[in-house]
Amino acid sequence: MKEILDMKKQFRMIPVAAFVLILSVSALAQDHDSTAQGVALNMAQMKFVTVPGLPTCAPASVQSGDPSKGPSIILGKMKKGCIIPWHWHTPNEHLMIVSGVASAEMKGEKLVTLRAGGFARMPSHHIHQFRAIEDCVLYIYSDAAFDIHYVDEQGKEISPDLALKAVKETVATEVR
Repeated sequence: MKEILDMKKQFRMIPVAAFVLILSVSALAQDHDSTAQGVALNMAQMKFVTVPGLPTCAPASVQSGDPSKGPSIILGKMKKGCIIPWHWHTPNEHLMIVSGVASAEMKGEKLVTLRAGGFARMPSHHIHQFRAIEDCVLYIYSDAAFDIHYVDEQGKEISPDLALKAVKETVATEVR
């Protein structure tokens, strides 16, 4: 029985590992932190990719750091109606809205509507969800290696496929 539970846990971690790998490749491609010079880019110059395990309506672009190894800044875009259902992260997550309107809801707290300039901080392991009310652009700062763990209504960890199917989102299965 223990072997089956261990296998299930490893299976759930596959999308998370793919997510971190893809974001790391994106970080290397943009190579912002490896130069001795500053970096200044407009969004049109940034490469956004779909990330396995996340909804296809939420592509991302690493701006700084390596999400697989430590602190990072990721720029995300979400289409109107896109939902990232209940989940938690090992690192603390700091979210800043650049444009658009979104809602952030943390377990045990009121839903908050965030607009351009809005900020949310989710402590490590704090369960939350996020929904784009309008198309939006947001920065996500993680203070340690980034991961994502989806949970059901009871707080039990579930696969990205199951979590995203419940909110009628399509799971990204490859980088595009």
